[in-house]
Formats: sequence, C-alpha cells, structure tokens
Amino acid sequence: MKNLYKTALVAMILLSAPAMADKTGVSFEHKDWELACDNTLTCRAAGYAKEEGEGGSVLLSRDAGPDIAPTGEVILADTDADKAAPVTKLTLWINGRAVGDLASVKDEAWQLSASQTQAVIRAVKGSAKVEFRGGAAPFILSGEGASAVMLKMDEVQGRIGTPGALTKKGDKPESSVLPAVPAPVIQAASVSKSPTRPLTAAEIALFKPKMRVTLKGNDYCDRQQPSDERKDDAEDDRLSVTPLDDSHVLVSALCWRAAYNEGYGYWVTDTKLSEPPVLVTDSGSGYDKGVITLAQKGRGIGDCWSSASWVWDGKAFRQSHIATTGMCRYIRGGGTWDLPTLVTEVKAAQ
Repeated sequence: MKNLYKTALVAMILLSAPAMADKTGVSFEHKDWELACDNTLTCRAAGYAKEEGEGGSVLLSRDAGPDIAPTGEVILADTDADKAAPVTKLTLWINGRAVGDLASVKDEAWQLSASQTQAVIRAVKGSAKVEFRGGAAPFILSGEGASAVMLKMDEVQGRIGTPGALTKKGDKPESSVLPAVPAPVIQAASVSKSPTRPLTAAEIALFKPKMRVTLKGNDYCDRQQPSDERKDDAEDDRLSVTPLDDSHVLVSALCWRAAYNEGYGYWVTDTKLSEPPVLVTDSGSGYDKGVITLAQKGRGIGDCWSSASWVWDGKAFRQSHIATTGMCRYIRGGGTWDLPTLVTEVKAAQ
C-alpha cells in the first residue's frame, strides 16, 4: 500500500491534463526497485533497502542512444541526520569485498565510478550482497525487483538483444538502439501583470454551470458540485480570476481537500467568462507568472512527492513537467530523487 500513492497521483496528473499535453514516458515498479523513463527516452532506475527507513537509495541513470553507459549515484537516509555524524567516506562492498570508495558530489549524493556501476548492476541481478559502508550503519541494497526493472529499461530504450543491454544481451548491433527523442519546445508567452481578484456573486452564478460541464470521467472537483452538506461552506464559493492577456483569464477554485493535500482547479476562458472554459487541472497547487504548478505529498511526513507544471503559450497551458521523488521509503524529507516522466524545453517569454 505504501507505494500506491505514486501511481494514483501520476494518473491524476495525466488524466487532469488537457489534450495539448505532450506525450509522456513510462513508470514501472517491482518490489524494491522502480523505473521512470521520460519522453526523451532517458531512464532512471532507483533501488532501495528491503525495509523502509534503512540505508538509502541507488539511482541508475541512462540516456537513450547506442553506446551510452549507465551512471550510478547513492543517497543515504538522513531522517536521523541531527543525531548522526557527517559521512566523510562511503565505500562499496560486494559479497564482503571492498570495491572502492565513492566520490562525494553535490546535494549529499555519492557518485559511483563506471566500473562500480557495472559491478552493482551485475550484483543486484543475482544474489550478491551489495553494501555501502561509511554511514552510521551499512546501507544494504535490495536486489528484489532489480532484474524486472532493468529489463523494462532495456525494453523502453530498445536495447534488448544488444551488447549494451542490462539484462538480455545479444549480438544485435548497437545501431539498432533507439535514439534520444528531442524534448518538446514550449515558447512561453508574456502574461498580464494585473492582479488576481475574487469573482463576484453574479460572475460565479454565470461561470459555475459552465465549469461543472468540464468535469468528466476522472476529473475530481467535489467542492464545486452541489451538496447539501457544504451549502454553508463559504470557501467553496471563493473563485478567483487572474488576467492572462487581453483575451484570456484564468479562473481558479478549490476542488478537493484531503488529510495533507488539497487541489485547485484551473480553467481558461475569455475575459467576459462567456466562452466554454477549458480545464487545465483539477489538482493544482498554485499559479505564478504564466505557470501552474502541482506539488502533492505521498503521505503526511513529506518523504515522497508528485509534481507537475503547465506553461501558458498564449493560446493554452501546455504541460511542461511531470515527476515524482520516488517511493515512500522514509529516506529524505522532501523526497529522494527527481524521477521525471515528462520533460520539455521552456523558452522564456519575449
């Protein structure tokens, strides 16, 4: 159950996105390993210890294209960082044999060398014991789920049967590997500097029926549906409007509220609120300078998050990013990794 949040939230992000969203990548997880491949075919596989809160996590990253080797990083759990002494050296051990120290890099991460990365990959596909020693206690990396995740990575990147495959190697030429896909380019448009204001009662009466028509299928906006239980809840009627340009405005309203998250709906319509509104998302967290953002906790302690963003291009909001921070494993406050499934190149407004 502890990892179902990610599947649900990513699905929510995708299903709430408008039709103009660019094609997204692949998410997959099995036991103690997970995979996120973005729309450029860059893949990132994260592995964890068997038990939540222990050790840390390993990230194997690989760009698309022939003759590209995977790289490896390690992050140690810091949930008790105030009590623990700083880690000054981290050493990889496989089956009780030291395989060298890791290089310390920014953000308290540790970099595996090319040979260490390959050694870890070989080890977790089998039954070898992989440890990282140097912290308060050894980080023992689980191999459960690793083979399935690496096979999926090879499949997404078209590497199965090639010499560079992580799992099913073969003699197919490296030239058969899928090339990297360029990230879509979004040209952001300038937006109005006029302030946000609340809708008047008359405007709400005009807009709400049109807004409700946009809520179909998996869209979830119960706070804006008629309900006797909430008829006296004034917050549900606090709709706001923000000018985007001379022709378009952005209307926002509280859609739902849960134990540790809430989601706002965002709709684009004309300045007179007369045209049918277009729903951007029913789970947004904020809007600023032409960008709608989403940031939702996987659980109350905030060790795992899902995020997304949409950029105004002058005609519509285009989805520019989708990511999670990995499994809820009690490793880092704010999340462990950045695992995107949608990336874009956003060009600043002129």
